[in-house]
Order: sequence, then C-alpha cells, then structure tokens
Amino acid sequence: MLKENYSKIFTWLFIGLIITFVTGYSLSLNTDLAITLASGSSYLVIAIVEIVIAIFFSLRLAKMSRLTATICYILYSFLTGITFGSIFLVFELTSIMNVFLITSIVFLIFALVAMHSKKDFSKLSLWLGMSLLAIVVASLLNIFFRSSVLNLIITIVSIVIFIGYIIFDLKNAENIMTYIDEDKGAIYVAFQLYLDFINLFLDLLRLLGNQKDD
Repeated sequence: MLKENYSKIFTWLFIGLIITFVTGYSLSLNTDLAITLASGSSYLVIAIVEIVIAIFFSLRLAKMSRLTATICYILYSFLTGITFGSIFLVFELTSIMNVFLITSIVFLIFALVAMHSKKDFSKLSLWLGMSLLAIVVASLLNIFFRSSVLNLIITIVSIVIFIGYIIFDLKNAENIMTYIDEDKGAIYVAFQLYLDFINLFLDLLRLLGNQKDD
C-alpha cells in the first residue's frame, strides 16, 4: 500500500480518538450528566445506535458516499466519547494519560509489524472472531460469578485478541483499498483500527489504571 494511504488512515484514526477523548473529558466536568449518559437506559440506547452504525458502515461501505462514511465515523467516535465520560470520573487523569501512552506505543509496534511483514495474516480472522466470541460469553458469565481471577484472565486474553486485530485490520487494509475508493477506504480502515485501539485501551486501563480515591 502506498504511504499516502497509511497517512490518511492514521490521520482519521487520530481524529476519531481526539473526538472521543475530548468529548469524554468535557462531559466528565458535569458529573451528574456524565453518570446519567453512561449508565442505565441512556447507555443502552447509545450502545444500540453504535451497533447500528457499525453494521451499516460495514454493509453499505461500497455504496455509501465519502461524506456518509465520514459522518458515520465521527458520530461513532462522538457516541463513544459520551460513554467515556464515566472513565474520567473513575480513574485519575494522569493514569488515563499514561495508559493512553502505553496503548499508543503497543499499537505503533504492532502496526509497524503489519506494515512491514510479508506474512499472510488472513488466517487470523477466524481465530480472532472465535476468540472474541468466547471472551464475550465469558464476560457475560462473570457477571454472575464475579470472579476477579476470571476477570483478569478475560482482560489479558482480550489484550492479545485486539493486538491480533491491529495486525489483521491494518494488513487487510491493502485488500480494502483495491475495491474501495482510497479516501473512503481510509476512513473505514481507520474505523476498524479505532475499535481496536479503544478496546485495547480499555483493557489496559482495567489492568493498569489507578482509580480515584472516594
């Protein structure tokens, strides 16, 4: 893939992350509003809308315009930022910043692996999908078991899975760019990498983050 395409992808990724974290921090300044939007029925509505956007983005990618792709991506980033408001209330700001830095370093390392490796990572797709499904099931079960050990295992495995997705999604970007307009394709690949980054960040925050004292 040409370097210009990588540049477009990472620019859009940066834009999405900035929208999410600025939105989350801004909302955290209003404690009551942040808690309301990130819990109960409000959170459920946001989650459903995000799922609809993700499905629509994936299924209609080939036919949608660049403007529609941009709106989908920015809207998703904004909605995620709304739920991030609670993170700034629970964890210390310095801890969030440190984990964000760690996530960025890990992301960069494995992004470089994907960009420079000639190995075929297409077979990762099935393994990653099955592993992610297993993690979701285990997380649902742990709602009832409330096992700290199981929670730790889930978090660690999830970190490995999303590192795998970083490699797969960036490597698969070459295939996407062959049949989708480059600008629109860059937004979609950035969206996939955005999901990888956010999930990796949340896992690392759960593992390494320092919560505020009550």
